[in-house]
Formats: sequence, structure tokens, C-alpha cells
Amino acid sequence: MMTALPKRRLGRGLAALIGDDEMAAPVSPDTPGFKQLAIDLISANPKNPRRSFPEADIESLAQSLREKGLIQPLLVRPLKNGTYQIVAGERRWRAAQRAGLHDVPAIVRELDDKDTLELAIVENVQRSDLTPLEEAQAYRMLMDEFSYTQQQLAESIGKSRSHIANTLRLMSLPDSVKEHIEQGTLSAGHARALVATENPQELAQKIISLGLSVRQTEDLSRNDSLKPKKKKKDKDADTRALERSLSQVLGLKVGIHHGASGGSISINYKTLEQLEMVARLLSKAR
Repeated sequence: MMTALPKRRLGRGLAALIGDDEMAAPVSPDTPGFKQLAIDLISANPKNPRRSFPEADIESLAQSLREKGLIQPLLVRPLKNGTYQIVAGERRWRAAQRAGLHDVPAIVRELDDKDTLELAIVENVQRSDLTPLEEAQAYRMLMDEFSYTQQQLAESIGKSRSHIANTLRLMSLPDSVKEHIEQGTLSAGHARALVATENPQELAQKIISLGLSVRQTEDLSRNDSLKPKKKKKDKDADTRALERSLSQVLGLKVGIHHGASGGSISINYKTLEQLEMVARLLSKAR
């Protein structure tokens, strides 16, 4: 049962649990929960953080499966209607369908929604299958649906808290910049450097056209940030530190403004999805 697996060891223990290592020996049929399942009894998880399955990758794997069969099993969980839902291994399942296989090896585990999402994230992160934005959306889903803090998420997934925070910040970028990330014309390193700038879209185009490195992008972003900083000379170090802390928690730009009779907090969002996320967080805090 997954509840017996220590949270801090979830990331390192996944390959051992499901044999999901391309170089590992096949899982033995004696493995607890091992079954040969009809492929039409298995369905994809609609909350799988991975959304992109390149056609060339599926066809290449399907050709291998036609010749050798599926060696590494899927990880699935049983559903109430007698079917099974994929926890890890959707790419192999898609390729097995393409290859015309009628049944596939699988390991069946009783898992709740939280553990299912955790395992799906860990598998894809370990195999570098998620785009930076898919990873950010998966982290946000765990935080919104299961009330994870960034620290709890870092411990569960096996990543540093700073990695979680920096990845979440990508969601605050304009849609046009996100498209560049998805297309691979901007790396996650480039994108992180753009989060705190005033003109991320303009800078993104400049980075792409000039072929700037991540280090050059950071320098460019630093220079772009000088203008707004000059307007905020009234803010002390504690206020700026609090702004940075809140920005990391929300993954959005936060401003704290002091006045003679009080002050205000501003949260900058660019999409309705971001606004809904802030509203959910404020509702939970009541």
C-alpha cells in the first residue's frame, strides 16, 4: 500500500515501486499487485500533469512494442466500475494501443486522489517528461486541491522549496511568453528571469531574436528592473522582503504600499485562472 511509503522517499522509491526505469530488469510476476490486464479496461487519468505526447515518440515506442512487447508494467489503481485508471505509464499505454496489444502488464495499487497525483508528478519529473508549465500547473493543483504548503510539496516530490517556488512563478507570465516556453524557444531559466520584469513580452522577443543565454537574460532583466525600483525609494528592506515572500507563495507579483493613513496590498494577475486561484486561497483563509 502506498501509505506505507515514507513521503520523503516517494521520489527515490517510485522506480523501485513500479519498475519504471528504462534500464531496469522487468518486474517479476510475483510482485505484489502484478496483473495482466485487458487494455480496454484501462483509462487515462484526466488529471495527469503531462498533456503533451509527441506523435513521433508514441510511434517509435509502438514499433518497439510490436517487436518486443511491453516489458515494464503500468501502475494503475482500481475504479469502482471494475476498470482501472493509469497512475504512471500513460505514454506506454498509448503506444501499446497503437501497437495493437490486447493486454498489458500492470501493478495494481489502492491509491487515493492525492497519492495518485503525487506519483504522476514524480514519475514525469524524474523522466523529464513535463514542460516547465505542466510542472507548475501540477504543483498548483496539489496546493489548491489538497492544501499543500510549498515546503510539504517539496518534501513529498523530492525537490527543493526554491525549485517549487520558482516553478510556480512561471504561471504569472503572459500567455504569449508561456507559448514560447511550451514551444521550447524559451527555457525555464530564461522564463524565470522574466517573471519580475515590467515588460516580459518585449524582453522575450528580444531574447529570442538575439539568441541570449540565461545569464545574459538575467542581466537584461536586472537592468529592466532598475526603473521601477527607482520609484520605490520609500520602501524599506523589510517591506521589500515581505513582497518577495508573498510573491513566492502566490507565484504572482505582489506590491505593498504604505501611506500616511494606512496602506494597501496589490496582487498582479494576467489571466482569469490566476484570479480564481487567488480567490480560492482567500476563501480558504476565512
